[in-house]
Amino acid sequence: MSHGQPGRLEANSGQIVVSGLTKQYRHVRAVDNLSFTVEPGRVTGFLGPNGAGKTTTLRMLLNLVTPTSGTATFGGYRYADLPQPIRHVGAVLEASSAHKGRSGINHLRVICAAAGLPKHRADEVLEMVGLTPAAKRKFKGYSLGMRQRLGIATAMLGDPQVLVLDEPANGLDPEGIRWLRGFLKGLANEGRTVLVSSHLLSEMQLLADDVVIIAAGRLVRHGPVDKIVGEMSQVARVRVTTPDAEKLVTALQPHNVRVDRGEGGVLLISGVDAPTVGRTALSAGVELHELTTERPDLEQVFLELTAGKAGIR
Repeated sequence: MSHGQPGRLEANSGQIVVSGLTKQYRHVRAVDNLSFTVEPGRVTGFLGPNGAGKTTTLRMLLNLVTPTSGTATFGGYRYADLPQPIRHVGAVLEASSAHKGRSGINHLRVICAAAGLPKHRADEVLEMVGLTPAAKRKFKGYSLGMRQRLGIATAMLGDPQVLVLDEPANGLDPEGIRWLRGFLKGLANEGRTVLVSSHLLSEMQLLADDVVIIAAGRLVRHGPVDKIVGEMSQVARVRVTTPDAEKLVTALQPHNVRVDRGEGGVLLISGVDAPTVGRTALSAGVELHELTTERPDLEQVFLELTAGKAGIR
């Protein structure tokens, strides 16, 4: 790490290991025997429908909620047992809160003083998140997006190996979301561990290397984004526009295809690939105006994997 603070953990300190994590609230099991690993040098998206147990899991990870059973560790240590945790794990579970009359820079300097960090670190992290022009503005005048950036700045004060963020894009405009993507990818490229929960699935496909998908407190899928999306390639459909739709559907019947009809006479064909549709159309003398393959994206895969698995929180 760049600032060489003392008390660092040894190799693999950035690995997050969640093992058999369970949280029971009376008659509701918010998290159910959840296990996954988050590796350094990668951005991992933590995804699930509303009420899936994401925030409860993150709060257990940070020892803000006591698990009913199971463990959650950073490099083998519970968060509460880390030496100087601010130097190992930076976390934002909601938009930053601060005294309304205190400026952004003073808010950070107070935390630096309490944590034994050098005063100049506050200026460095404000610059890091693009808030230097607003350093002396009072917190009550900060927009939600600015508060999110201040929260990330606070998390970065200890130059941590691990960053845990819950919905960090909330309140950010498109430029801010693009900045956040580059910032988090940059941290991962430095070898840090980045765990991000988000409901912005299109953005997560651009940002994340891996995803952990949960529903109703249980693990649904865990792995590299490309692999998980690729596993669903069998649900790819061929999109066809033709003035001879019925003739084409009849010609495709021997291939045992499924045909859904979209708007404007579009045919969405499952069960065969685009070259097969093209050859069949040519043999049948069917004129085609469009022939493309629609492959699933992360959003489609997420909806497919979590369908019918309602949240319980």
